[in-house]
Amino acid sequence: MAFYQNIPFFSIFLAMFSGTISSVLPRKAARILNVVVVSLIMAASAVLTVILYGQGRSYTFMMGHFPAPFGNEIRAGALEAGMACFFCLIMLLSMLGGRKKLDEEVEETKHNLYYVLVNLLLSSLLAMVYTNDLFTAYVFVEINTIAACGLIMIRQIGRTIEAAVRYMILSLLGSGLFLVGLVLLYDLTGHLLMSNIQESVGMLIENGEYTIPLLVTISLMSAGLAIKSALFPFHAWLPDAYGYSTVSSAALLSSLVSKGYIFLLIKIYYRVIGIDFIRHNKLIDVLFIFGLSGMIFGSISAIRENDIRRMIAYSSVAQIGYIYMGIGMGTQDAMIASVYHILMHGATKSLLFIAAIGLTDVSGYSRQFIQITGAGYRNKIAGVGFTVGALSMVGFPCFSGFISKLLFAQAAIHNTGKMLPTLIVLGISTILNAIYFMKTVLRIYTPVADSDYPVLHMKDQKLYSGVIIAFVITNLLLGLTSVFIEEWIRRGLIVFG
Repeated sequence: MAFYQNIPFFSIFLAMFSGTISSVLPRKAARILNVVVVSLIMAASAVLTVILYGQGRSYTFMMGHFPAPFGNEIRAGALEAGMACFFCLIMLLSMLGGRKKLDEEVEETKHNLYYVLVNLLLSSLLAMVYTNDLFTAYVFVEINTIAACGLIMIRQIGRTIEAAVRYMILSLLGSGLFLVGLVLLYDLTGHLLMSNIQESVGMLIENGEYTIPLLVTISLMSAGLAIKSALFPFHAWLPDAYGYSTVSSAALLSSLVSKGYIFLLIKIYYRVIGIDFIRHNKLIDVLFIFGLSGMIFGSISAIRENDIRRMIAYSSVAQIGYIYMGIGMGTQDAMIASVYHILMHGATKSLLFIAAIGLTDVSGYSRQFIQITGAGYRNKIAGVGFTVGALSMVGFPCFSGFISKLLFAQAAIHNTGKMLPTLIVLGISTILNAIYFMKTVLRIYTPVADSDYPVLHMKDQKLYSGVIIAFVITNLLLGLTSVFIEEWIRRGLIVFG
């Protein structure tokens, strides 16, 4: 076995171990450890991505060298490794961009606990990306849920505690449905490893056996993960959770947590049930309808908001709708568009949250639109960052959001049955995006005659400015190198199956 094949296991283990160590470290040491660990895992994942992309294959790593049912397996391909690298990049930038606000909003005695939760969140995301065992996936889904809940409520104001309770109730409902589906699937196949389940499911489908129980099983698992990823209308917890938690927590929750569940769902469709069976049942039509609904109603809710952070939060409901719309179209091109949208939304939504906090800091810490008037002049780098994020979300050329919408439109054109509703809702959603994002950009660049608010310069906030610039470059790279990224996703999905 080549040494690089140990990278997925070492990545998961290192993230979990660093979480344990952070619990006994002082604040500064825990912060440094988090930065070092995330950077190391990102670099190792990048190396693994390059190797596996060149080889054009995936491999399995048997943990403890014990076969199923006693052992466990990790499976890695170029798509999984690249996604792990991307998750690490967004986590690193989100933590660095929100460092100053973390010092202000979280008690000093709880800072090491915050880094424990972040490291556990990273380990659970990596495990969901790499695992080849469904029960292991469920275990880390629950770890992810607990860590995310802790990140919401660690600020400990009334709204975050309420949001954490809402999140836990809906998330446990989703986890319960996923677990029931997992139990039924185990009863039908007698396996927990994804590859073994896929073989057994293929035989059941070929023989025409247990078709209805199998459909019920995948419906339960899909519903569970859809609820956990805040697909409309199961998003009641989202606005307060994103709007009132620390800025780093909001960036991580919006960009990574929901995307980890969606990526796991895509894995199940390709590597457990089989994408052909998924395409030929009515389940994806349900996801398609909910996805279209989320695109519209999430944007309408964002338009009605007067709070900039809650507006960005409601925008996430619409963007998650885009991803499920692509999954619901059921074609390879649409799935590629959905995976690309995961990357686009991860990079852009974190940028928007980090930039928004810079705008509110020079507006008397108010998040109301009337107070942030002219904030783009008082904090120029935050204004630029928010403008780039807004243009990307609307679909301005050269940015990742433009490529994402273009991929969805191209996929719709080749899908005769769903072309018309997809293109109509895509157009309406883009107009609605432009209304609330461009309204905000115009607001922050509306001159104010007399202002007592402070003016911040890049030299006074070097780390923050560097993070904003890094996010902008990431967004541009996603847009300008989209041909390569699309090919990477296409090859990854082929190997996925």
